[in-house]
Amino acid sequence: MFQRRQKRFRRRPNGGSHTVHSNGHSQSRLRSNSFSNDQKRNNFRPPQSAEKLFEKYTTLAKEAISFGDKTLSENYFQHADHFMRIIEDKNKNRNKNKTIVVEKSNEDIKKFSKDTDIKQEDSTENKE
Repeated sequence: MFQRRQKRFRRRPNGGSHTVHSNGHSQSRLRSNSFSNDQKRNNFRPPQSAEKLFEKYTTLAKEAISFGDKTLSENYFQHADHFMRIIEDKNKNRNKNKTIVVEKSNEDIKKFSKDTDIKQEDSTENKE
């Protein structure tokens, strides 16, 4: 008996598939991208900013409270809290990066001033 090789399935980066028929001819099928306008979409990230989503869920929560649905309002408040934490993390990272840049620029200024002081001392010694 002959052994069959296991087929290995690989995803193609353009979303198409490639099948080989028994007669040796290959056939390529591309997925229809008529709705995507040739842009790949990451389904795990929201298309809006965290700030806009925070505002959206807080207004939805307030509307749910005005309709008397406490459970739905809690759900929306939890979503808003999640996006508020994302905003806080962004701001914290932004501030941390700013302080690192400021510290590096201060170190560069100190190094530059030391280098110029050394060069000035060398030039005065050479003149004497």
